[in-house]
Amino acid sequence: MKEYEKIYASGCGAPLKITKGHFATNHAHINYFMDMSTLKTRISEAQEAAKALAQRFLFDSTPVDTIVCLEGTEVVGAFLGEALTNAGVISVNIHKTIYVVTPEYNSNSQMIFKDNILPMIRGKNILLLTASVTTGLTLNKSVEAIRYYNGILRGVTALFSSLEEVDGYRILSLFGKQDVPDYASYDYRSCPMCAAGEKLEALVNAYGYTKL
Repeated sequence: MKEYEKIYASGCGAPLKITKGHFATNHAHINYFMDMSTLKTRISEAQEAAKALAQRFLFDSTPVDTIVCLEGTEVVGAFLGEALTNAGVISVNIHKTIYVVTPEYNSNSQMIFKDNILPMIRGKNILLLTASVTTGLTLNKSVEAIRYYNGILRGVTALFSSLEEVDGYRILSLFGKQDVPDYASYDYRSCPMCAAGEKLEALVNAYGYTKL
C-alpha cells in the first residue's frame, strides 16, 4: 500500500490514516482507503476515539442499554460504554449498566443474535457503532436487524462516515467529509477512475485491504 496521510478530528488526538487511490469495496469503488487498524486495536487510540464519540453523542438525554459493535469496533465500543457511563448516560435495564455485544452473520450475510444475547437486544435502547459508512447499504441491513429483534435504535455512530444519515437516523461520526472533502464513492459500473483506465489497487473493507 502507498504512503498514508494522518488526519485528526476535532477534539480527538487519535489519527485516521488515509491513502488516496482507486479501491473497491463490496458495494462501490472509492478514492480513499481509511486505515482504522490502530484506531480499533491500540488501547490509547481506541480510548481517545471513544471519548470523542461520546462527546458527539451527549447532546440530549438519550438512554443507552446496549452498544452493538460492527466491523471490529469492540475495543472502541467498550471504552465508549465506559465514557457514556461516566458522563451519566442513563441505562434503563435492571442492572443499570451498558452491554457491549457483537452480532453474528449467517450464510446470507444477515445479522443474527443468539438466544443468550437476545435479552441484551430485545426491548433495549441500542446504540449502533460501526467503523465506516460509505454507501449505507450495510448499515441499512443492521438497522433492519435491530428492528427485527425488537431493539430500540437510539443512535448510530461511526469512526468515519461519508453520509450524514441512513434510514432516517443521523450518523454521529468521528471523521467525515469535512475531514476528507474530496472523498468519493462510485457505482462500479460508472466509476470515472475505471473509465480513465486507472487500475484498482486493492480490495478494501473495514478490516483492511488485499493488494491486487
